[in-house]
Amino acid sequence: SSSTPVAATGSLSSTTTQTRNAILVSNRQKGNPLLKHIRNVKWVFSDIIPDYLLGQSTCALYLSLRYHLLHPDYLYFRIRELQKNFKLRVVLCHVDVEDSVKPLLEVTKTALLHDCTLLCAWSMTECARYLETIKVYENKPADLIQGQMDTDYLSRLNQSLTSIRHVNKSDVVTLGSTFGSLAHIIDASMEDLARCPGIGERKVKWLYDTFHEPFKRAASSYPSVIEPTIPETEIEKDVNSEEPVAEDEDFVEDSRKRKKKEPEKTVKTALSAVFARYADRLSKKKEKATATETDAETHQD
Repeated sequence: SSSTPVAATGSLSSTTTQTRNAILVSNRQKGNPLLKHIRNVKWVFSDIIPDYLLGQSTCALYLSLRYHLLHPDYLYFRIRELQKNFKLRVVLCHVDVEDSVKPLLEVTKTALLHDCTLLCAWSMTECARYLETIKVYENKPADLIQGQMDTDYLSRLNQSLTSIRHVNKSDVVTLGSTFGSLAHIIDASMEDLARCPGIGERKVKWLYDTFHEPFKRAASSYPSVIEPTIPETEIEKDVNSEEPVAEDEDFVEDSRKRKKKEPEKTVKTALSAVFARYADRLSKKKEKATATETDAETHQD
């Protein structure tokens, strides 16, 4: 008589284990052709709020762009039903329309405003791979997803320098043996780089420009002035009117002079100007406070 409860308990635990290792699919996803492409992970139907339950704190909502065009408010209401019950909320968007720019922008805005992760796929197979991957890596550490990086110095130097155009692995070996380190390669002049065997003029230029180009190009303080084009046909001159062409030329000339006189702004000059204004403001406050104290002493006397 005691064997029956034990068998029932064993079957219940095995069922729970299978459910835990499977993707839980909402009943509203019945008939979705995506389910036919989920082959590497088990899945079972369940009465859940999200479309796919991929872990204890991970869920996914499936959205077709074609369906979004017919029901633009569907995604908003589905996200609102999730509330705050999941740490990772994935919007799996199937791009199944040709003109996808505008609907994708709407879906992206909705996902970002409601703290959801947007994954776009262009086929049912790709959608299924996303769901399978998230489920498989449910309890895996984050470093398994990261790319494997080499630890030795030469391999990392090779990975860095070969990202520069026209530079290959043999060039990296030559540069490394000649200069010894990446810092010395960066500090080298064009003449020093050109002395390396196998490093031609084009490679030298690419290397030097890559190391010495600024990350952010400073924009001019004044907008560029477009010089007016004078038509070749003769313009009839009115005696009582002024010549607009001469005025335009004067304006262009004045703009050029002003641009030359204007010093180039850097971070240092900008900070100096700010500190100068701040010091001026402090001195004015001190003068005002001193004047107030003097008036108060005068009234007391």
